[in-house]
Amino acid sequence: MPEDWGGNTPVVQISALKGKNVNELLEMVMLVAELQELKANPHRNAKGTVIEAGLDKYKGPVATFIVQNGTLKRGDIVVCGEAYGKVRALLDDTGNRADEAGPSMPVQERISAKAGDGKVTLSSLASAVAGGKLSGLDLHQLNIIMKVDVQGSIEAVRQALQVLPQDNVTLKFLLHATGDISTSDVDLAVAINAIILGFNVRAPGSVKSYADGKGIEIRLYKVIYDLIDDVRQAMEGLLVPVEEQVTIGTAEVRATFSRGSGRVAGCMVSSGKVVRDCGIRVMRNGKIIFVGALDSLRRVKEIVKEVSAGLECGIGSEGFDDWEVGDVIEAFETVQKKRTLEEASASVAAALEKVGIEL
Repeated sequence: MPEDWGGNTPVVQISALKGKNVNELLEMVMLVAELQELKANPHRNAKGTVIEAGLDKYKGPVATFIVQNGTLKRGDIVVCGEAYGKVRALLDDTGNRADEAGPSMPVQERISAKAGDGKVTLSSLASAVAGGKLSGLDLHQLNIIMKVDVQGSIEAVRQALQVLPQDNVTLKFLLHATGDISTSDVDLAVAINAIILGFNVRAPGSVKSYADGKGIEIRLYKVIYDLIDDVRQAMEGLLVPVEEQVTIGTAEVRATFSRGSGRVAGCMVSSGKVVRDCGIRVMRNGKIIFVGALDSLRRVKEIVKEVSAGLECGIGSEGFDDWEVGDVIEAFETVQKKRTLEEASASVAAALEKVGIEL
């Protein structure tokens, strides 16, 4: 409440336009600060508040900053939320360059500021894994450094990426800021094993060369849908492929023969082909009685690599010799198949359902 109304708050009538009582206001501020013992230590690391941030066409990322404690110097490393960087220049309230800024001094610094918290979690899943209820799940994290043209693009890009299933691969935005990609971004990517995404920004040739030398990938985009597609591919690239058994042929056992201490099957290949060292399933009366490898393949006593449909051959397996006439042999090859995020998500959901967790 103002002093005139019985309170303890001083009031000074001023006009910035006419310059009226500006000095009186400053004197009153100093008096109140002295009476309330409002002090700051200029000899400690700087701490303050960003009141405005943006991307200047000529200066790059800038922030208007009020130093509340300590002294901010050119070249200092500053952190604001999840963003960080080095102060490349300081400008005072008149636009002149300054080497340092003390308490209560407003300055503009060439540095980026934060927008959003970038936090992605799956707490129930993490608890289940930590508790030993789940094991063998294909879980990964894709670390991202994102640079954009304006602050509003940060949330736009992040919201667009939320359409991607993240049950197996979570997206972790470890830095998101405005401005072109720099070597400091590359250094951070090396330290945290991240990819760098740029939306409507540039990566100078020197930065690209620096990134290539460090083994860091920089991806630049103008269209948000291209960014989403590439991030999907990067996420799916982290998933462990699944093994699929693809049938390549079948054969029927027509006779059995002794071979040393074991037996081999005399067969007719009825479809496809059989290949030496391929996998085989032995079927008897519609049931699988053996799964193993085809170790020996002969045709008219000669060792061959494969036999096609309509030809006879001798088949042997070190793990099985209980052949009977009429057995059906299915030959298969094991192939690696990449999984989509949706397929991996379904696998996680099924695993979680077994332990009573809804994803």
